[in-house]
Amino acid sequence: MAKLKNIIKQLSEKDFKAIHDSLIESNAEKSAYLLKALRERSLSDRKIMAELEVNTNAFYTLRSRLNLKIEEYLMQQLESPRTDVLRKVANINEIVFTKKRTIAIATLKKLEKELIDYDLANELTVIYKSLKKLQVNSPDYFQYSQLYNRHVAYMLALDKAEDLLADYFKKFGSYLFTGDELEKLGLTLLLKEMTNVSNLYESHRLYVYHSAMHVFHRLFVEPDESQLQDKDTESIEDTFEKVQKIFESYSLDSIYYHLNLVFEFLKLEYYNHYKVYRQAEKYFEEVNDAAGNLLTNYPTYTFPAQFLISKFERHLRLNTETELYAENENLFADYEPDASDVPGHVIFVTYKALSAYYADKYDEAAKLINGLLNEVSLKKYPVTQLEIKSLLALQYVLIRDYELFNQLASSIQRQIRLIGKDACENIQLFIKILKISVSEAKREKAKKIHAVIPKLKVATASYFAPTLYIRLDEKLVNNLTEY
Repeated sequence: MAKLKNIIKQLSEKDFKAIHDSLIESNAEKSAYLLKALRERSLSDRKIMAELEVNTNAFYTLRSRLNLKIEEYLMQQLESPRTDVLRKVANINEIVFTKKRTIAIATLKKLEKELIDYDLANELTVIYKSLKKLQVNSPDYFQYSQLYNRHVAYMLALDKAEDLLADYFKKFGSYLFTGDELEKLGLTLLLKEMTNVSNLYESHRLYVYHSAMHVFHRLFVEPDESQLQDKDTESIEDTFEKVQKIFESYSLDSIYYHLNLVFEFLKLEYYNHYKVYRQAEKYFEEVNDAAGNLLTNYPTYTFPAQFLISKFERHLRLNTETELYAENENLFADYEPDASDVPGHVIFVTYKALSAYYADKYDEAAKLINGLLNEVSLKKYPVTQLEIKSLLALQYVLIRDYELFNQLASSIQRQIRLIGKDACENIQLFIKILKISVSEAKREKAKKIHAVIPKLKVATASYFAPTLYIRLDEKLVNNLTEY
């Protein structure tokens, strides 16, 4: 909320009036009131909710929609000058064929300067190609030929960097679901390739792309900084500072406008990683407001599903996990899951199922997990499949469907024997607790479960392990033993 307030207060009077008038014209009076209240009055959220006569969820939705409306307006202001430049580039042939040579060259050089300001490499190749033709009998021909060749190569380097980013985060999903060392090596090699590409040119855009991968790698793939830190490696905070300066220097760049969300997310994860939670909270709300957008539109620039994992861990840390279910309805109202992105889809559905579980909606949690197992194939990720099945087994116990539980537990135990107990110790202990719960021996079940819980609490996993997000408290023990 703090960032939204700052943005609103920094709007010019003209922009503020334009946004306010558009909200009134579209009958969004409550959004208009919120806009004005955040700009002109120092009211608490609770006071604003009281005046608007809305509950917390409705206020959350209102705030998100206002934020989106402001972003759309600001984006239109950003795109207007760029659109004008691109329109001129599209009409270059008209200039070349209808204007005198000196006027055409002067016009193209002016366009060249504007395109450099916007860092539009593709369009610059068109300019240099035309200048090269116009200067065919001039000594400047060689200069423009070189510029054309260099920008074609630079354009290919940018395409390569974007492809590497997309490939890296696709492969990270496989690494997260397996913890496999070969997958990890593949990610490290992709980072090295990205470093080589970014070193080809003094390019702020290549630096930003490299930073998006490099920071993520240091946080989630090789978090031991002693392996990475040397005198030539800048700190993550220095990287954030440089990227922010680039964004501010190229404030009209639409890609940077959107990539700002990626770096807000990375800052959140950076402070989470070092357990500086007070700093992390500065970024959590802004990323959370844009969670649906992050999941939908950014999987080629980062691994958005990681935010759901971090969000769940945050709520467990704050003992607010029961609030997730109600929040999800508004947060993901416009999000359309992509089942072809298996890791991202599995994490999203698991997140929703765990939210339902903590809202005591065990039937709904079971339905979500069953739907997931029927919708996607997890044969490539056997340990993840065991994790998901184990969550389903818990729901079967809680809804007292012991026949389905016994069938599923037998399947899980067979898979554990094939994979090896050491590879999934936490799952073995989790199923052991559930087996104690449904056993015919009714005496001292709680005591037996309490004997296993300490072992499970210290169990770790190098892969995505949602079973570790089940709170092993008295409520769970009572639910497993009182029937």
